[in-house]
Formats: sequence, structure tokens, C-alpha cells
Amino acid sequence: MHGTGHSANRSAQMTCISRLWLCRICALLALAAFTPAVSAPVLNEAPEPSAAPTIAASVAAGDDAQIAERIRGIFAEIESLQDIRVRVSSGVVTLAGAVPGDDIDRAEAIASRVTGVVTVQNQLERDVEVGRNLDPAIGGLSERFNGAVRALPLVAVAILVALVIAAFGYLVARLPWWRRLSPNAFLTDLIGTAIRTLFIGIGIVIALDILGATALLGAVLGGAGVIGIALGFAMRDTVENYVASLMLSVRQPFRANDHVVIDELEGRVIRLTSRATILMTLDGNHLRIPNSTVFKAVILNYTRNPQRRFEFDLGIDAEDDPNAARHLGVEVLGSLDYVLDDPPPLAVVQEVGDSNIVIRFMGWIDQRDADFLKARSRAIPAVKSALEEAGFALPEPIYRLRFDSGAALPLETHEASGKPQAEPRKRKSAPVDAPRDVEPADEIAAMVERERRAGAGREKDLLDHDRPVE
Repeated sequence: MHGTGHSANRSAQMTCISRLWLCRICALLALAAFTPAVSAPVLNEAPEPSAAPTIAASVAAGDDAQIAERIRGIFAEIESLQDIRVRVSSGVVTLAGAVPGDDIDRAEAIASRVTGVVTVQNQLERDVEVGRNLDPAIGGLSERFNGAVRALPLVAVAILVALVIAAFGYLVARLPWWRRLSPNAFLTDLIGTAIRTLFIGIGIVIALDILGATALLGAVLGGAGVIGIALGFAMRDTVENYVASLMLSVRQPFRANDHVVIDELEGRVIRLTSRATILMTLDGNHLRIPNSTVFKAVILNYTRNPQRRFEFDLGIDAEDDPNAARHLGVEVLGSLDYVLDDPPPLAVVQEVGDSNIVIRFMGWIDQRDADFLKARSRAIPAVKSALEEAGFALPEPIYRLRFDSGAALPLETHEASGKPQAEPRKRKSAPVDAPRDVEPADEIAAMVERERRAGAGREKDLLDHDRPVE
């Protein structure tokens, strides 16, 4: 029994020992797994910045003299700093003297970089002596002048290259190809100007590149852009007029010597220039209309269609037959040799008034054979005489008068008054018209032709007879 109990105790002890070792092994494994996670942040930490340099508690004998000698040696190599007085005490550098204004901070920066310098006391003053301040300016001008003289051959080459390129552009612009490309003279000139401007710009760019001044070109172009925008707003009307001239030269809205009405301005066309359309009024006066106005205006052309209709109104008595008067007037108009049969004459009742019926008579003429005003002037009396001979009355306006006074006015006859009665006015017979008295009047047309011949060399005419009229 005793042996059995002893063996049981030993097995229990062995079990406890094995469990203890198992716990220790697990603890070691856990510690090994935990250690890298803890040490990693420590290894990755950035090093702390080093402390600011400290000032030594004592100065070795001769250090101040060495510092002063070193600074004086540096200043001796710089012409503008040669007159500075340097004094060093315990590493503190004192600078005194007069130097140009730009060199005050420069001297302090140089002295502070010398080893052993604790701080710098800058007691420098700006040198206001006329000679010392004027000499650098004169020297700079002299150097610039000498540099310009040395660069003269290069400048001459650059100018020569620019002139050659510009001359080549002028030759290209004068080639006859552009006239074949654009038959319009104004547009051809515009293309030539654009080509010349392009080659001149290329020549300037290459010349500046030869001189090494391309940066200047950028500044010039930027300034030119700003100036161009400002001029565009300031010269808006001028630019609009120029564009209108281009469009009119392309469209060709009329020919020379055409009888036109432009915004109630009537006359015959003399010429179309790059700035204005020049008319001669029917009174023989010159009239200049800006092309921007002409381009936007309503244009009435009397010459484009040679056939033109004239019309006039005549009033007959309200008791007369308007249809009979219409037919009679149409027959009279048709009998006139200058009135066209096609389109035929026409008469319409225009309105019925209080005392008459207004009839409008219309007839067509060929302006190449008959003058408009002369034809109308002959047609009116012809129809009027025919109506009167046929018994139609052409009454004058009738007015009803009312007198507020109660007293009646005495009725007086010519016999009672003793005054001789005026004889009735005799109608004068119209003289026989010449057969060609309605021929077109060519006085203004002849003036226009003379004006065109006289001004052929002064202003370029953009009207082209070889191109179709729009």
C-alpha cells in the first residue's frame, strides 16, 4: 500500500513539472512574437535634431586677430569693400566705414560666414560721395557703349537678314497668282498686304533670334496684343467700315452711273472706294456715304431694270361714271408712243371723296428711250385734256362756310357795283410737242463719266464691270 501511494505521488509531481515547463515554453514563444512589434517603432523613430551650435566659453589667444585678418583679406579682393574697417573682440565683428548702399548687407553676410564669428555689428553707412557713385554709372555706360560697338557687325547681319526676308515677301505678294486666285482687286490687295506683313514678322523674329533677344520679342508681342485690343475697341467704326468695303467689293451691289437711292439719299454712282461710296446727286453735288452705312442700308436701284412705272391721280365729279373715265384714260396712255404696251397701262379708283372720285392712272416706260419725269409730265395733261373734252368735270374742293353773325351780307352783282366784269380766261392751246421731247436726260450721267475719268488715278474704284451684280 505504501509503495502504491509513493508511486502515485511521483506521477503527480511529474505531471505538475511537465505542465510548468509547457507554460514556460508558451510564455517564451509569446514574448518572442511580441518583441518585434514593440521594437519596430523604436527602430523607425527619426533621430532628434542636433542642438544649436554653442558659443565657446573661452577664446584662444590670437583667434580674434585671425578672424580680423581673414575678413580684411576677403574685403581686399572686392573693390567696393576695400575701405571697410574691421574690428574683432571675443568673436564679435564690428564693421565700420562708408560703402555703396547695395554692399552694406553683402559685407555683413560675408563676415558672418567666417569661422569663429559669434555675431556681426554692422555700423556701415551709405557712401554719398558724388565721384564714387557716378563712376560706376559712367563705367556702366562705357561698357554698354563698347558692347554695342562690338555688336554692330552682328546687328548689321540681323538687319540684312530681316530686309532680305521682307523683300522676298514683297516679291511673293506681287506674283500674278493671287490675281487669278481672287479676281476681286480689293481682296487681292488684302492678300498681298497679309503676305507682306507675314514675311516682315518672320524677318523680325529671325533677326531677334540672331541677336539673342527672343525674350524681347515675347514682351513686344504681349504689348502689341494689349495695344491691338485697345485699338480694336477704339477703331471699331473704322474696322467695320473696312470690312464693309471688302464685302461690297465682293458683292458688287451696283454699277458705275447707276441711279440709286441709299437710305433716302438719291444720286448716280461715281465710284466705290475702300472707305466710302461716292454719288452725284440729281442737283450735281457730290455725296460720300460710308461703306458701313451702304452695306446695312436698303438700296433702291432704278437703273437695274430699264422698265419703270409712273403714276398720277386725277379727280372727277362724284356724279360722273368712274369706269368710263378709267377706260378713256387708259386709251389715252396707250396712244402715247413712249408708253409701253407690255405691261399695259392701268387705271384704278383710288378713293371716293366728299366732292370727287380719285382715279390713279399708271403707265410703263423704257428708261433707255424715255425720261421718267418728262414722260409723266406729258401723260398728265394728255389724260386731263381728254377727260375734260369728254365732258368729265374735274371739280375743285368744295368748302361749306358758316357765319355765326345774324346779319345777312348784301348780295352784290357786278352790274350793281358798276365794276366792269372780267372777261373769261381763254385757254391757251398747248404747243405741238417735239417728237423726241421725252428723250432721257443725260446731263448727270455725262458729269459722272467726266468725274470718273478725272479721278481714275486718285482713288481706286472697287466696281468691276466684268463681275456679276448681286
